[in-house]
Amino acid sequence: MDIAMAVGLLVLGFIFLVKGADFFVDGSSSVAKKLRVPSLIIGLTIVAMGTSLPEFSVSLSAAIKGQNALAISNVIGSNMFNLMVVLGFSALFQPLLVSRDVFKRDYPLSIIATGMLFVFGFTSMKLDRLEGAVMFACLIIYLVVVVREAMKVRKAVSSHTADVETMQLEAEADDETNEVAKETSTLLSIIYIIGGAIAIKFGGEWVVDGAVTIAKAFGISQNIIGLTIVAMGTSLPELVTSVVAARKGELDMSIGNVVGSNIFNIFGVLGMSGAISSISVISDNLIDLVILVVFSLIVGVLGFTKRKITKGEGVGMLVLYAIYAVYICIR
Repeated sequence: MDIAMAVGLLVLGFIFLVKGADFFVDGSSSVAKKLRVPSLIIGLTIVAMGTSLPEFSVSLSAAIKGQNALAISNVIGSNMFNLMVVLGFSALFQPLLVSRDVFKRDYPLSIIATGMLFVFGFTSMKLDRLEGAVMFACLIIYLVVVVREAMKVRKAVSSHTADVETMQLEAEADDETNEVAKETSTLLSIIYIIGGAIAIKFGGEWVVDGAVTIAKAFGISQNIIGLTIVAMGTSLPELVTSVVAARKGELDMSIGNVVGSNIFNIFGVLGMSGAISSISVISDNLIDLVILVVFSLIVGVLGFTKRKITKGEGVGMLVLYAIYAVYICIR
């Protein structure tokens, strides 16, 4: 593939990502309201897994081909990008309100997942098949808990449908999303979700293929490509989806998408990849995992103190990521 074709593939991938994310958010929001499921739950499950398809595709292919450096650096880099850039950039459009459920269950789990990966990597400098299977089992348990919680919420909402005051409060809080749900049929919503996911998948792959080709032309190493270009490329779905969700007022979905994606990337992507083929861990990976935990704690403090991430804090998160990007390029 020559440079001109790589640039064309890159541009086409961006177009597919933007439109795919737009359709995906609209369809998911509509289904969430029709089924009386909170947008946070949809963001933590369907949207998170859908936008993690590029990471899954890249890391699984890399693990099968024995390109271990790319497999693990892709996930670590993507999680770093999701946390600092996706949330930081989304906060520039509208301050992100942080749900209490995120800090009680989901956000701590994302830190625990990172810690587990560090421990497994530190003890044997690899993620073997048993450890990968354990991590994937953690994802299954997490999804079961989330779905059960969603069913409880749905039942609670259904039992109070006759409460006019509750319905008015819901209508005021979700006015824009309810309009989408009323105007979009169930079949069309499903088409939006499936079509959006497909566009996101191929868009992410095309962006990565184009970017990697351009990077290799300039002699950039595989490890740097995995932590930067591939990680950013596979995280573009999360970035576009979260920004679109924030602009549409779906703040829970915006945050849920990032947190859910980070959990899915480690437990799901690396878990399944490791279960198929052991993945080697290098010392730089361990350093990056420590930095990821530190960044997670910083963002956690920002969100916990005021129950929101402001525009100023979003700028600070972007600056921290820029410093990290410079560090990995010069180390």
